[in-house]
Amino acid sequence: MSLIFPLSQFSRRASPTSILQLAAPSSTCLRTARAPHSTPNRMMATVVPPVTQDATSSKGPTAIVFMNMGGPSTTGEVGDFLSRLFADADLIPLGRLQSYLGPLIAARRTGKIQKQYSAIGGGSPIRKWSEYQSSEMCKILDKLSPSTAPHKPYVAFRYAAPLTEEMYARLLADGFGNGKGGRAVAFTQYPQYSCSTTGSSLNELWKWRTRLEGKDAGPGAITWSVIDRWPVHSGLVEAFARNVEAQLATYPEERRKDVVLLFSAHSLPMSVVNRGDTYPAEVAATVYAVMQRLRFSNPYRLCWQSQVGPSAWLGAQTSDTVAAYVKQGQTDLVLIPIAFTSDHIETLYELDQEVIHEAGSPGVKRAESLNGSPVFIQALADIAAAHLRSGEACSRQMRLRCQGCKSERCLQSKAFFMREQMELGSVV
Repeated sequence: MSLIFPLSQFSRRASPTSILQLAAPSSTCLRTARAPHSTPNRMMATVVPPVTQDATSSKGPTAIVFMNMGGPSTTGEVGDFLSRLFADADLIPLGRLQSYLGPLIAARRTGKIQKQYSAIGGGSPIRKWSEYQSSEMCKILDKLSPSTAPHKPYVAFRYAAPLTEEMYARLLADGFGNGKGGRAVAFTQYPQYSCSTTGSSLNELWKWRTRLEGKDAGPGAITWSVIDRWPVHSGLVEAFARNVEAQLATYPEERRKDVVLLFSAHSLPMSVVNRGDTYPAEVAATVYAVMQRLRFSNPYRLCWQSQVGPSAWLGAQTSDTVAAYVKQGQTDLVLIPIAFTSDHIETLYELDQEVIHEAGSPGVKRAESLNGSPVFIQALADIAAAHLRSGEACSRQMRLRCQGCKSERCLQSKAFFMREQMELGSVV
């Protein structure tokens, strides 16, 4: 039996724990009541003054915010980038000495990392690709979802410009929030969810929402929802598969079926994995979906890259895997960056200039990154359109905390998005 409650019974000051309890999957479903004379699809919710709307849109404009780690656009930005990265306990947990060890490690690594960025052209291309992908996606989304158009693209990076706070200030300057309301979607560009990546970005978004609009912002604040994972979306799988097929076609036909496919993803500290992070399982799901699309044409393995520091990380490491196979005589290998949506230092330097170069075999190659793939950009638009139709603030998976999570910030962030669900008009 469904229980029907008006939204007025839910306070914006409800405790995080109580909100998460409401969100827990159960046989009891909460939904809002319809106003007596409302149209069939309109739920009872606080009416907020809209931001300037497109003439053809009933709900727009809608901000679509691409969230990612980011990277320094110039070598001069490397120091600040590393300082922010090593200060983030969600990504690299250093314990009680984080505030001391983080800056120390960043300072010691800056020179080395600057040389690596110099070797790939003087900076990361991730901002260029993120801005291109978000802009092109919004053009398609305007046609797929005219009721929420126009869709305005924004980029928010966790450790490099444009930072989350810079994006939020721009949103406010563009007419969202500040008593004017408006809808924004935080669209993670990590297809597979991890508390250390998407979780960290969403914690940062919640922090700046609180600082810039207030902890108990009224009905004129921005209403947020989040696309928090999409590891097996058919368009994502198709884009990856086509890039793999293109690289396989460069091998002589008689050798092609024996080429080993090595899917490479950014590793995680085992301390994060052991508390229940879903990332390894979701990466594996993407790999399996791509192999299904390829009809399991080749042998394959999943490996992990970019380990930092002496602590235990998820393995086997990509560099060790390639070296081991080449030593065994398996010299035809295709590396596939399966957890990245564009090129950056992990593909252009770590894979191309370290792993492949050190392999010393012309048969070791890399599949292209997604970058400007029309198939991938169409997939992004399809994902966003489906999300806007769903009326969900976040996925059911995101509402469930990791088994070993003790982060108060994580609890507060998840509770924030559950409050946003009520603003969207339903609890599903």
